Amino acid sequence: MQGARIAHLAYVVTIAIKGFDGGLETLAGLVIWITGPQRLYRWVVQVTAPELYEGDHVRAVEWIRRGAEHLAVSGGHFVVFYLLVHGILKLALAAVLLRGGGRWVFPLGTAILTGFIGFMSYRLSEQWSDWVLGFALFDALTLALVLNEWRKPAR
Repeated sequence: MQGARIAHLAYVVTIAIKGFDGGLETLAGLVIWITGPQRLYRWVVQVTAPELYEGDHVRAVEWIRRGAEHLAVSGGHFVVFYLLVHGILKLALAAVLLRGGGRWVFPLGTAILTGFIGFMSYRLSEQWSDWVLGFALFDALTLALVLNEWRKPAR
């Protein structure tokens, strides 16, 4: 019985994190869409001016600048689309799962999470990224917890 409680708590916490992340992705997609990638890049350059940063954080700052530059050069259409679709789906799925919206949401959630994992696996096969691997593994954990919650009898 204790194991079932822990699994349910892990499910709730994981889904809440997914929802929060979905909200952040949606917000980021909207900000990039509204401001435009070039304006975002200029803002990142201002905020990460070399004279503001010294020491251990320089690598992270360079990584952020490189990402913003790539976004500005590429136009960011795919990134905006991905952030908005992925974020809205995660936000909606998390809201329905946490609210206990019915058993119908489990097959839908399973399909959405499987699609996310499949897409990230495809992206990893094209270009390796520890970040994408981490997100794919977190989605796999979420999928396992959703499947575990689904197999419980309806209340």
